Amino acid sequence: MTSASDEKTGQNHIQGLERGLAVLQAFDAEHPNRTTTELATATQLSRPVVRRILLTLQRLGYVATSDGQWTLTPRVLSIGQHYTATHALTELAQPHLMRLAEQTSESSTLATLDGNEVVYIARMPVRRVLSVTVAPGTRVAAHATSLGRVLLAWESTERIERIITESGLPSLTPYTVTDPVQFREILSTVRHQGWSMVVSEREEGLISLSAPIRDHHGHVIAAVASSTSTGRASPKGLREDVVPVLVDTAKRISRDLGNHVPGVPLT
Repeated sequence: MTSASDEKTGQNHIQGLERGLAVLQAFDAEHPNRTTTELATATQLSRPVVRRILLTLQRLGYVATSDGQWTLTPRVLSIGQHYTATHALTELAQPHLMRLAEQTSESSTLATLDGNEVVYIARMPVRRVLSVTVAPGTRVAAHATSLGRVLLAWESTERIERIITESGLPSLTPYTVTDPVQFREILSTVRHQGWSMVVSEREEGLISLSAPIRDHHGHVIAAVASSTSTGRASPKGLREDVVPVLVDTAKRISRDLGNHVPGVPLT
């Protein structure tokens, strides 16, 4: 007898995805190269089905073929890389976030860019910052946050233009920058000074500062932020007192990721 739970599971089941993963998993250290027939035997799928899956994976860049043999491409590493990198970064950054929160007496946050949005992946709370919810997993539009601007500042011009075109620059408060020309100028300033400050653009009274985190290649892969309110601090005071601490924190996390940052002690 089929239960309601079983029926629901069946309705949510994507057979094509399951078969695609089965084909990918059929490659291993002992069988790095396989023919379509061998893959069909290994997965117990029909040869025409396996061929369609392989052609799809080839178009996406995950497999390649030569002389009738199929093989995985290095792109498959990206599937696990995002999970590994994100979780390793979160664990590595926790003591730095704690130290930043202690030094500033304000909450600290770690985030990455996913598509057109900022995704918070770690947070060290000190006190509630206005009504903004920033628990890990929270997603927000990138354009109106200091984190988003840091993460976008070192992106390609094409990526920035695509985000402006696809998502626009919607107004979240009366202070949100919505003009594309002004937004591009702000990103240029962020690149030049190495950090970002946003005041009342996501929520009135909220001030956030962010700095970039770089991997061992020097690529910006995440950003760290410190948040407060206009009732507790002024932009001028934050620029003088918090920005140096924030930038130093970002450099220390980057150093731990293998990025050589001049001026940061190794102890």
